[in-house]
Amino acid sequence: MSRGRPGRDDSPDRLYTLTGGRSRAGSDAFDLVTLVVSESDPVAGMQSEHAAILRMCRLPTAVVEVAAGLGLPVSITRILLADLHDTGRISARHPRASYRLPDHDILEQVLVGLRNL
Repeated sequence: MSRGRPGRDDSPDRLYTLTGGRSRAGSDAFDLVTLVVSESDPVAGMQSEHAAILRMCRLPTAVVEVAAGLGLPVSITRILLADLHDTGRISARHPRASYRLPDHDILEQVLVGLRNL
């Protein structure tokens, strides 16, 4: 059964061809929430999946969204992203944490309050 977009060939042969036989990205730079941004436009003769990634990532896009958009497994997408990253066609960054730990004094007051219960 094929996952992703209808009509896509997700056979092992196709996936092997897409990655040049590699089963892992050269680095662990890309986890599911890493944000990917295109640094260039697609060029003639470029692998169609690479071109699709560059078009898709004009704005910061999470790796998991790129994989879903391509209709490919995340592991294969990470390899394609590593190729583009190695050639400087994309940049990657982890999203900033939008939370701050509470102040130590507040935590201490909460602990005192709990002990008084």
